[in-house]
Amino acid sequence: MNKRGYIIGLVAALMLALLVSAMPTAAQAPVMMQIVASGLNNPRGLSFGYDGALYVAEAGRGGPSPCAAGPVGEVCYGETGSVTRIDLHRGVQERIITNLPSLAGHDGSSALGPHDVAFSGPNGGYVTIGLGGDPDKRVANFGLGGAKLARLMKGAPYKGWKYTADIGAYEGKANPDQGAVDSDPYGLLALPGRAIATDAGGNDLLQIDDKGGITTLAVFPDRMVDAPPFLNLPPGTQIPMQAVPTTVALGPDGNYYVGQLTGFPFPVGGANIYKVPAAGGTPVVFASGFTNIIDIAFGRDGSLYVLEITKNGLLQAEQGGDPTGALIRIAPNGTKTEIASEGLVTPGSVAVGPDGALYVSNKSTQAGIGEVVRIQP
Repeated sequence: MNKRGYIIGLVAALMLALLVSAMPTAAQAPVMMQIVASGLNNPRGLSFGYDGALYVAEAGRGGPSPCAAGPVGEVCYGETGSVTRIDLHRGVQERIITNLPSLAGHDGSSALGPHDVAFSGPNGGYVTIGLGGDPDKRVANFGLGGAKLARLMKGAPYKGWKYTADIGAYEGKANPDQGAVDSDPYGLLALPGRAIATDAGGNDLLQIDDKGGITTLAVFPDRMVDAPPFLNLPPGTQIPMQAVPTTVALGPDGNYYVGQLTGFPFPVGGANIYKVPAAGGTPVVFASGFTNIIDIAFGRDGSLYVLEITKNGLLQAEQGGDPTGALIRIAPNGTKTEIASEGLVTPGSVAVGPDGALYVSNKSTQAGIGEVVRIQP
């Protein structure tokens, strides 16, 4: 299986239906979830802005045309992606950026489009626009609008946004992991004068400066894992699994922390969190034993919150299993605690609020019924 469409493949299937791994795991306590935004289209990344509002990237619901074959069926282009601002104090939500590119099946689910949003100061806002395919075919497959896919946007709320770095073109030229050319810009971290992004298709961590220049900070290599039984391979056979990095956060120690979804065969407990030096370099495993990580975020006390898009694995979800996700806390002493699971349906992102609560984009692979929930740990 190649890199293309790991994200869209996993969410479409869901719609059909070293260190920390050795640490003690505490029991989950009951939690209350409060819906703070609803009616969203494939809601993904969350970020608090300088104004205290919560922003959510909506991957959209695709559109009528042009259409092209995708990894798991036909996808069609439309400019239905957006970014929504949520005023938590007034209980008001508003789409402040609209008409962004989106790819989705005919029912609008499992979209690829705006995947994450992040801020650094009043004018340092960024949005990643996904693709999940060969960037050299963007325009041929989806018309002139396809050139907006696999890009980074920069701007500020109510002040205007523009497309800056072409992450897809960088993948096509540099191809840092030397695999099949594939780009799906996903996780995002905003810092003064630059943005840090994961390319889930390219299996790398990138730095983008304010002029749009891109450099590779780290490459996440394939790992050998046991082949699933349904492939009918000889016992003990191992196959390569790609990393598929989906999220990046700045740690209290100044290093970058990157969570991986994993590629096929999506083994339960096979996802790692990697630490990458701020100057770039070889990733090292910080924590392991997770399943299909979609986002991570650090709390003010140094705890790391880990969000799994599905806690029981993507393969079981493909077969009509439970698409329930999980939110896990890694305490500074290494203890893992499941904060929430019940009610989390293919969650897409987690953000730590100034009030100490956790905010999660929920139903992140569905159009029209996506939501953001508040969880008080």
